[in-house]
Amino acid sequence: MTLASIRILLAAALAPALLVPTAPAAARHAVAAEPVVAIEAWLARPEAERRLDDPALARPLRRAEADRALALLGAAHMRAVAARSAEAIAARRITIGDKTLKWESKLFGNAAPGKRSLWISMHGGGNAPPAVNDEQWRNQIRLYAPAEGIYLAPRAPTDTWNLWHEGHIDPLFQQLIDAQVAVNGVDPNRVYLMGYSAGGDGVWQLAPRMADRFAAAAMMAGHPNESSVFGLRNLPFAIFMGGADAAYDRNRIAADKTAELDRLHAGDPAGYVHMSRIYPGLPHWMDRKDAEALPWMAGFTRDPWPKRVVWLQDDVTHDRYYWLHIPDAAAAKAGDTILASVEGQTIRLTGAVPSGMTLRLSDRLLDLDRPVRVIVNGGTAYSGKIARTGLAIEQSLRERADLPAAATAVLKLR
Repeated sequence: MTLASIRILLAAALAPALLVPTAPAAARHAVAAEPVVAIEAWLARPEAERRLDDPALARPLRRAEADRALALLGAAHMRAVAARSAEAIAARRITIGDKTLKWESKLFGNAAPGKRSLWISMHGGGNAPPAVNDEQWRNQIRLYAPAEGIYLAPRAPTDTWNLWHEGHIDPLFQQLIDAQVAVNGVDPNRVYLMGYSAGGDGVWQLAPRMADRFAAAAMMAGHPNESSVFGLRNLPFAIFMGGADAAYDRNRIAADKTAELDRLHAGDPAGYVHMSRIYPGLPHWMDRKDAEALPWMAGFTRDPWPKRVVWLQDDVTHDRYYWLHIPDAAAAKAGDTILASVEGQTIRLTGAVPSGMTLRLSDRLLDLDRPVRVIVNGGTAYSGKIARTGLAIEQSLRERADLPAAATAVLKLR
């Protein structure tokens, strides 16, 4: 047999092995050839083995690929959150550390899962025996009836005077919203916040610092204490007060806050949407006239990607607000203010912008196929393209189970 014949026979014998790669080689080929296929392979692994430094998440994505990756990664996260939250939803209570938030709820209307609204309605009381606050809670579940959605009255975890704006409330509400979205089919763009008396105190405080989670908010007969309305730029906000509700100057302060929102809206007509009702002669109890808040609120849906953001840190600081993120939470200080805007392909940031701040980006905010310029306090901090990646999507979803607000690209400012 000639040498040429031997080579032909060897080639024929080896052909199947060359044409059908082993599983590891196939996986490597998928990573090299198709980013979305690689993400699907990454998702097929057990959750504990899904490393964020995997090359499958680092590959640049075209816009259509990013949309597909978001759908795949989002569905996986919804399943995981639903599984983790099923017991809490059944028991109607969530615990973080030593604080437990329990609730009662009612379902109104017949919206399909995924289209339901959520109404979080906070009771009054505070600085009183538990039995008094329990009665306020039981009253709150009977107080309002939206035309559609899950009407949910939580019981404050404590009985302190500031029961709805202590630091443990924010993460409890974040987890509550995630669970309702994943298990009960709530639309994350249609979550509403309201509260009466001490619950109204909580609305004054929580609405600005959690504005990126709500579609609208309504304050009934509450006192703002030290809170500011400056962060309400993208959150429609309603004020309801009895004209004779003079305790702690509630009626006068409500009028002052209304005038402040009027001024802010006049200077920024696209922002600070609000309504105010100060009912002449009515005391602290407004005889349910404030129920007009619900149809007004229902007319709004959240925009998770506003072109202008006003972020004023409260004494309870946050590390994420709309498309802004501070990876080092310790860098966020009470009173810090960041103004952010997008004009075409230019992002401008002014104020207390910390080193290492991250911009969470999406094609819903600007065109990621084109170069982006970032200007921080007058200086150019970045100029160039920013890649969409599965990593950006996965990190965003790990922070919150919020698909409409999930980033497809991130830029860390250095």
